[in-house]
Amino acid sequence: MAPETGTASKAAPANRATLDRELAGLDALELGGATRVSPLLKVWSAVWPMITAVLIALGAWQAVVWSGWKDPWVLPGPADTLPVFWDQVTSGRFWTAVGLTMQRAVVGFALSIAIGVLVGALVSQFRVLRRAFGSLITGLQTMPSIAWFPLAILLFQLSESAILFVVVLGAAPSIANGLIAGVDYTPPILLRAGKVMGLRGLNHYRHLVMPASLPSFVAGLKQGWAFAWRSLMAGELLVIIGDTTSLGVLLSQARELNNTADMISYMLVILVIGIVIDQLFGVVDRAIRSRWGLDGD
Repeated sequence: MAPETGTASKAAPANRATLDRELAGLDALELGGATRVSPLLKVWSAVWPMITAVLIALGAWQAVVWSGWKDPWVLPGPADTLPVFWDQVTSGRFWTAVGLTMQRAVVGFALSIAIGVLVGALVSQFRVLRRAFGSLITGLQTMPSIAWFPLAILLFQLSESAILFVVVLGAAPSIANGLIAGVDYTPPILLRAGKVMGLRGLNHYRHLVMPASLPSFVAGLKQGWAFAWRSLMAGELLVIIGDTTSLGVLLSQARELNNTADMISYMLVILVIGIVIDQLFGVVDRAIRSRWGLDGD
């Protein structure tokens, strides 16, 4: 029996080594090879689609100008507009206008988040409030922001409050609906597990419901920002306060003076700001997807 025992003891390390190699191969297959990508390659892969889209848009714009559909003074081409855009970006008055517009955007969006989270949390937790206000929140979300301005001007005259009023009404319902949807789609097994672990009241909402509803909530924030930005631009075109200078005021002045190149340059600035904010939301979204193991990169 002794020789057999010795043979078995020698075969055990060999079998263990073979098993380790097989497991390592399965791990590599599951992780997709775990290949490392150069940071420059990552940046290029993220940038080139946007560059291509910009070039296509500029080409289409120039093609419309060449078609003679409108006179050049009505619709100037990229060669006439982009230098004006650069001059605007390098001027102090422009940055003063951008600063005021962004200040209004940040304040209005912050108020929208506070109100949207409060309303969404209450409606998602109490069935009576859901039946009473659920459809109303959706109705407010679908209502055009421009329709609120006559009432806002009557209530607050031509003031900052009138603009913020419409911004909040445009953004808060989307944020509330995002939170409500996140709570509704929280897996029941997580809720039962939370009860088993003793989560009650505020702790239940803070440590379980909010993290579980985070993806839908961030989607609601992104949509809320889009509504807030659109409402703000409409407000700055309609509500001009004293001698203040904002992007909306510059856009309105360019329209009144029939200065199409300046007007398009301001529109480009508004578009660029919207794209930058969208990219910031994209960073948050990718971080959440990576945290949840949903990142396919």
